[in-house]
Parts: sequence; C-alpha cells; structure tokens
Amino acid sequence: MDNFVVELKDICKKFELEHMQTDALKNINLQIKKGEYLSISGPSGCGKSTLLSILGMLDAPSSGEYLLNGKNVAELSDTEGARVRNKEIGFIFQSFNLIDEINVFDNIALPLSYRDNKPSNAEIKQKVEECIELVGLSSRLLHYPKQLSGGQQQRVSIARALVTNPSILLVDEATGNLDSKSGDAVMEVFSNLNQQGTTICAVTHDTRYMDHASRQLKLLDGVFWQNEEIRQAI
Repeated sequence: MDNFVVELKDICKKFELEHMQTDALKNINLQIKKGEYLSISGPSGCGKSTLLSILGMLDAPSSGEYLLNGKNVAELSDTEGARVRNKEIGFIFQSFNLIDEINVFDNIALPLSYRDNKPSNAEIKQKVEECIELVGLSSRLLHYPKQLSGGQQQRVSIARALVTNPSILLVDEATGNLDSKSGDAVMEVFSNLNQQGTTICAVTHDTRYMDHASRQLKLLDGVFWQNEEIRQAI
C-alpha cells in the first residue's frame, strides 16, 4: 500500500470579490508519497501560493478533501489543527521570517517552544545542533540574522523548519530573494535533505530549479497541465 503524506481530492478554492468570483484552484487531485521531492511550477497568479496555503493548513479549500498522513484536516478542531501544523509541516518562505532580535540558535529552537510537551533544554540543544549541521552552518549558531548573508539566512530557516521532524517541507519560492550562487547552494541543501528521506513540496516560477525534484507538475489557471496541453493552449 502506498504511503502518502498528502492526498488532495477534488480541491477547489473560490474567492468572492464583490460581484465577481475567482476560481483560484479547480478540482485539484494530488498525492505526495513519503520521501518524494515534488516541484510545482507556473507563472504568477496561477494558484501556486493558494495551493501551498491549503497544504500548510493556513487556508481551507472551498470544497474537496485534504488528507495529511491519512487524517482529514477538515475534521480537526482549531487546537488540533495548530498542533498538527506545528508537528507535521515545515514551512520555508521566500522572505526568511527570522527574528532579528534573537540569535540563530534561538530562531531554530522557536518552533519547539510551542509544543505541548516542550523538550528539555538538553534535547533542544541536541536537535538544534543536528539541524544546523544539516545545512552546514554549525559555526553560526550564536550569530544574529543581520550578521548573515541572504543564503545563510535561508539555510537557517530550513534548519528551523526541520527542527520539529515534520512529515513534509513546504517551500515557497525559497530562492526568490537570493542571487544565483546562493540560490544554487540552497537548492543543493534541499537535494541532500531529500536524499536522506525528507519529503519536499516546492513551488517556484524559476525553471532552473525544477530538475532538482523527482517529480514535476505545472499549474496554470488553477489546474495541473501536461507539457503538451500547455503548448496547445498557447
């Protein structure tokens, strides 16, 4: 039996704007296996960010069903949903979303402070050190975000996303604020993590990085398209 982390069944998302309705997503069906590296590409406004918000339980679909590790997220209470989101989903954004006033160690450890059963200080230290080593920045633990380059800050945000042992990493245009050299380094981190078993779903408009993924999907006008279908539509 396939071990799916994510299953989306006929997901639709509609936005109502005064007298106009926008269909951001139309009958999306998607399955992501444990250990898979999926990229979703498409132009601005095609529905990528909306899809990622639903996958990350930051927004709810207008219709359809979302199963995360076999659980229907629509049946979770707000408290249960927040707990599942903190434990099962790691977020990496285009803007690094680090807190400038605290150092790298504390930024990475932050998600653990929201756990119902907060780990001991020794457990937190061990986990943070493991995660910072995975992204190659062990020597920067006591630095502050403003003392780091953009690429280094993004790698810190990856370590922070990993610290809870999430079932899946959701990556939103992770290289959008980086130069090509830093972007390449960050994408290499994702490839290495996936080779070690991390499940990744990354959305991007940068076609240079699609080949890092083991499976590639294209989103256009709220639906998944095959290459041939896109050529015919154009």
